[in-house]
Amino acid sequence: MSDHKTILITGVSSGFGQALAATALAAGHRVIGTVRRETDARAFERHASGRAHARRLDLTDSAAIAEVVAQTSRELGPIDVLVNNAGYGHEGILEESPTDEMRRQFEVNVFGAVEMIQAVLPAFRARRRGHIINITSMGGYITMPGIAYYCGSKFALEGISDALGKELAPFNIHVTAVAPGSFRTDWAGRSMQRSPRHIADYDALFDPVRQARKDKSGHQLGDPSKAARVMLDIIENDTPPAHLLLGSDALKLVRDRLAEMSREIKAWEAVAVSTDG
Repeated sequence: MSDHKTILITGVSSGFGQALAATALAAGHRVIGTVRRETDARAFERHASGRAHARRLDLTDSAAIAEVVAQTSRELGPIDVLVNNAGYGHEGILEESPTDEMRRQFEVNVFGAVEMIQAVLPAFRARRRGHIINITSMGGYITMPGIAYYCGSKFALEGISDALGKELAPFNIHVTAVAPGSFRTDWAGRSMQRSPRHIADYDALFDPVRQARKDKSGHQLGDPSKAARVMLDIIENDTPPAHLLLGSDALKLVRDRLAEMSREIKAWEAVAVSTDG
């Protein structure tokens, strides 16, 4: 039992969070899962193991984040692992999408994750151990039309994760950014926020993309249960990766993007060095 951990996972009512919580509980770990609705909290705590503890939390409420973490530590003891899973996707052409929708996207996907990290770090540092997993996306490496706000939030979380890992390495605290490809979650379904269309110039470019994403929802290649098992393996690994892609589509698309960037860097190499003094 000494290897069993207390894992705090944001957003356990669906998707990766739900799959990871179920997998961790089945493996004997204790899971604190955040949810937004009381019905989801009650459902989570009915888990037969008796090791599922729900906390209602809105990630846009900074004061509540700090209090939930503090209260959980007082009641259940030290947290060993934080998994920043909660988030959602925004879809919309940038010119058509109000910046209030961008602010909301970053409040949840970036600021909420960072404030969760800040809440657990003092105890992690004091104990000289801990693990933070940030669920990003292949959209933190590649882009496609219509999800500029979402990709921006995931690019930000990838960069934050990378810098944070360097800051925490002296304290034996690991940071892993997990970037999934297309998985059978609610991301493209009920969790997706879509800005209305009204500029006809973008119809030919974007309407087929939006329809294809809707049609593909629920039929993606990736299996959330398999992703959960991989993430649990990472949690139990003494030398976890700083970055991990999940899914063959993510692997191919990110490799292609890195190759494209390398070609462009080489093509403009002379210009790059021409600015040296």
